[in-house]
Parts: sequence; structure tokens; C-alpha cells
Amino acid sequence: MAIVVNKPLPEFEANATGGLKVSNTSHLGQVLVLYFYPKDNTPGCTTEAMQFRDRYKDFVKAGAAVFGVSRDNMKSHDDFKEKLELPFELIADTEEKMCHMFGVVKNKIMYGKKVKGIERSTFLVGPDGILVQEWRGLKVPGHVDDVLKTVKSIKALKKAA
Repeated sequence: MAIVVNKPLPEFEANATGGLKVSNTSHLGQVLVLYFYPKDNTPGCTTEAMQFRDRYKDFVKAGAAVFGVSRDNMKSHDDFKEKLELPFELIADTEEKMCHMFGVVKNKIMYGKKVKGIERSTFLVGPDGILVQEWRGLKVPGHVDDVLKTVKSIKALKKAA
């Protein structure tokens, strides 16, 4: 089942570092940021993780939970998290269930060969479990600030309601 902006997330459950289970209902009441990235310990993914890390307190203050998602296994995630001192958890989607559900698996050309890879994407889920916004095929510079700005605007709307 595909995800659609302004619709609830389909059912899913995934394992994250820290022994956490994340599901479509596990973070109701807070904004959920799911950022999908290709691979632990690669230059772009490391930069993106560090930018989320550096703004993490701002996300928490704005009422958001942040999770990174990739196809790497839990051991790789634990090492990546420790190395970069990430304050948020990483979801190990080794079977690509979430990646397919969110439609981020794409054919890419790498070194002249066709490979299946993860398209760098971020999804923002409101406190009610409704997908609010998606960024697909994004570039890392400035992206985390865009996401934070959107999270803050959700919080402001909630206060006004």
C-alpha cells in the first residue's frame, strides 16, 4: 500500500536501535520525522545524519520524534549511531518493507551499472498519524532546516486550533 499526503500512514512495524519498535501508531500525539537514506557511513548520509543530530534539540522542542531509516542492519546502525553520537534512533529496514511502502526504492546508475538504491527522502507525519509532507530525491544542504521549519509550523497550527 502506497503512502499519500493528507492520508493516514498504512500499518507498519519496524525495529529501531535502542530496542525500540516503531509503528504507524507508536508516535501518535507527536510529529514523526522519518528520513530515508541510502547507506550508513557514506559521505552524504553522514552529513545528513550530523545535521539532524545538530538540530535534534530543536526538533524535540517542537514536539517531533526523528528516525533515520535505511536497509542497513542493526549492527551497522549501532556503529553508525555511536560513531556520530546520534541522539535519535535508526530503523533497520533490512527487508525493505518500509522502503517499498514509502516508495523510496529506485533504480540508479552507479559506476555504469543499474542498481536498486534508496532515494534520499523525508516524510513528516502529524500528531494524528496523517502524512503531512514529503520531500523526495532531495539534496542534503538546507534540507534539515526546511524540515524543522515545517515541524514548527505544525506546532504553531496546533496551538492556534
